[in-house]
Amino acid sequence: MALATGVRVPARALLRAWARLPGAALGRTEPAACGGGGGGGGVRRFGNQRVLVEPDPAAGIAVMKFKNPPVNSLSLEFLTEFVISLEKLENDKTFRGVILTSDSPGVFSAGLDLREMCGRNPAHYAEYWKAVQEMWLRLYMSNLVLIAAINGASPAGGCLMSLTCDYRVLADNPRYAIGLNETLLGIVAPFWFKDTLVNTIGHRAAERALQLGLLFPPAKALQVGIVDKVVPEDQVQSTVLSVMAKWMAIPDHARQLTKNMMRKPTVDRLVKQRDDDIKNFVSFVSRDSIQKSLQIYLEKLKQKKG
Repeated sequence: MALATGVRVPARALLRAWARLPGAALGRTEPAACGGGGGGGGVRRFGNQRVLVEPDPAAGIAVMKFKNPPVNSLSLEFLTEFVISLEKLENDKTFRGVILTSDSPGVFSAGLDLREMCGRNPAHYAEYWKAVQEMWLRLYMSNLVLIAAINGASPAGGCLMSLTCDYRVLADNPRYAIGLNETLLGIVAPFWFKDTLVNTIGHRAAERALQLGLLFPPAKALQVGIVDKVVPEDQVQSTVLSVMAKWMAIPDHARQLTKNMMRKPTVDRLVKQRDDDIKNFVSFVSRDSIQKSLQIYLEKLKQKKG
């Protein structure tokens, strides 16, 4: 995305822009044709089966809604479609800000799709992990202003996605817990998951949260700093747009260079070890003990659904 001169965008203007979007309320999508179909007021949606993009070129923002029911798990297909949609927005210098949210209130994203990690061959595990890495790299170093409108539970990979954003607003609902809870499944969070959390809440808080696999309810999430603001569910939309206006008031070139300065060392660690990280993941997830744990957990989920 090209560096652009910052333009002050009043929150009221963004609210009016949001109101023009079809299905504007967070997590409420009206039927519309994806892939270039026309929406109300000349706004053109695009996207695919699992990710819906609602752009507003006049405001310079877009809303990316996760549509991978039932829990927006990060399947290989979802990750591929998400990165393609994000790249499209980044390559269009009309857009300066993006809001990430769920099309299904109640769950932001349940995280990694365990079905991609169980009962498959090593080649598939490698392909899947490379897609997870790519999602993180694209988000963490995006030149866009990224704000997470967290309108549901956000464990594990869902938490990671929100942590890559520049600002996080969480709806105040005791069921909407957030955190990196991998250890509860017998899985170790990779070093770049850890680094992202440390960069957000500090070393000691991150160490405790990672070892115990903590999931924070809204008040605790705000206290520890894993989110920046907690508001009633019906105020998430207006809060996100108000925050977006403040971030978009900063000249893009200065903000982007500062973001790069702050985050590039963390990104470089993964880039330098990317192949080794994939190999480590494949070796770890292929262990009989890990496969057994995943199978047991997936079976429990099936029984709950039944």
